[in-house]
Amino acid sequence: MTQIDLSTREARWRHFGSVDPIKGTKPTEKENMPDLQSSKKDFLFEIEHVGIKNLIYPVRIDDFQTVGNFEFSTSLNQDEKGINMSRIIESVEKHYDNGVNLDFESLKALLNTLQSVMFQNTASVDVDAKWFFNRYSPITKQKAVGHADVRYILSVNNSKVTRKSLGIKVPVTTLCPCSKEISEYSAHNQRGIITVLIDLDTEITLPSDYKDIVLDGMEANASSMLYPILKRTDEKAVTERAYENPRFVEDLIRLVAADLVELDWIKGFEIECRNEESIHQHDAFARLKYNK
Repeated sequence: MTQIDLSTREARWRHFGSVDPIKGTKPTEKENMPDLQSSKKDFLFEIEHVGIKNLIYPVRIDDFQTVGNFEFSTSLNQDEKGINMSRIIESVEKHYDNGVNLDFESLKALLNTLQSVMFQNTASVDVDAKWFFNRYSPITKQKAVGHADVRYILSVNNSKVTRKSLGIKVPVTTLCPCSKEISEYSAHNQRGIITVLIDLDTEITLPSDYKDIVLDGMEANASSMLYPILKRTDEKAVTERAYENPRFVEDLIRLVAADLVELDWIKGFEIECRNEESIHQHDAFARLKYNK
């Protein structure tokens, strides 16, 4: 067998099939390259949303840095072939400061930048992230970091906000009223998942703690909220509170809705409560939609 010198990276590359680049005939300078996306003619339809999905980027929510999964889009006029999608990332970078601030004012400023660089009238963002916050156990007040899933949806047309929505998803404890009623002792309980998607009034200024208000309406109406740390006295309090506040999914969804209806900065909402049943192989759920 012929001895081959594979002592360099380049030699090993060639050994595995790499070849020299060909001498091309197309331009290599940007100013000489054709820009197909900027082509102008009748392309039959205007497009409402065109952009990127699953953009993973660092974000900041209150005191914590976390990760957001973004969808960005703009409109596209009928006489334009496409958008320059790299400008979306460039717009995000202009608003990056150790993370993108995840609040409606910051997202609106980002969308305004996107409108400007894209020369489009409308722009939208839909982002999911993990919201972290400090949570204290009920009796011993042990501090630890709790979390919920949060979602921001925002759309603008020129300078006007056309959609402003907040989503929150959080696990809770639910204790079965029927089990408590028919059993001599004990009652089965399980983890419930509450999901809300709220349409906010674009004309009303939100309170600074709007996320906390919505989260309280979700957790306080459950049999019990969940805690990162529970000492023995905490566990007794949580268990007994759940027993004192049994909830069907039907009960829970109505109680959460009753709290949300009272908030004047909310125009409407969708709620789903789902129980991961502890004595069944299936889940139980209830879903409700309400518009004022």
